[in-house]
Amino acid sequence: MTTTAARTTTEGSQPANGQTIRRRYDGLADWYDAEMRRLPLTATATSTVAGLLGPGHGRCLDLACGTGILLPGLTALGWRVTGVDVSGDQLRLARRRAAGCGASLAQADASRLPFPDGTFDAVVSLFAHTDLDDLGRTAAEAARLLRPGGRLLDVGTHPCFVQPFAERPAHGPILLHQGYRARGWHGHGPGFNAGIRPRVGANHLPLADLVNAFLGAGLTLRRLEEPGEDDYPFLMALVLER
Repeated sequence: MTTTAARTTTEGSQPANGQTIRRRYDGLADWYDAEMRRLPLTATATSTVAGLLGPGHGRCLDLACGTGILLPGLTALGWRVTGVDVSGDQLRLARRRAAGCGASLAQADASRLPFPDGTFDAVVSLFAHTDLDDLGRTAAEAARLLRPGGRLLDVGTHPCFVQPFAERPAHGPILLHQGYRARGWHGHGPGFNAGIRPRVGANHLPLADLVNAFLGAGLTLRRLEEPGEDDYPFLMALVLER
């Protein structure tokens, strides 16, 4: 994995000089948690997760769990939940939610997870595919951790209509600027507002690349949804099976 001095990383890798790069979300956890709780989009996303995942009594991995927004809802559905994130600052807040609902937590890189093969009956990832350096590697890890027949649920921003080159004015239609096929990390663009993306950037993948990252991990697509009522969806949800 490569990085630049201007960009921090969720992966916590070691550059050539041996100094650990700061995780992107370290130092932002309190602001990020408040922002996520404020946004109506978060309620739509969490209810989508609950509806697509449904009740369960097995083990569920909340992959890139952040501040643990999903943890109470997942445990309320009956799942035995483990949340994992690379940011210690994010996990600081997640521990408060985990303590209240009986979830467990681990700190780890999403592409190198410390669990045996087939540990989980379900893997859930919320708002994470734009934060991962290598979605294919992370999808392969998720597939490895799923038991045969287990499900992976990915809910995140829509790669066609929420990306660095898709401008969403307060009023009027969305404006699509040149750059949809510009894969990779972006720290600015006409689609960025004053929210989280100018602070941490976004790893943009076109729709086909995003879906194929999961299919390339040997997962089978069972369902694709575009939650919400917006003409240009904010969200996309994938349900895949091992």
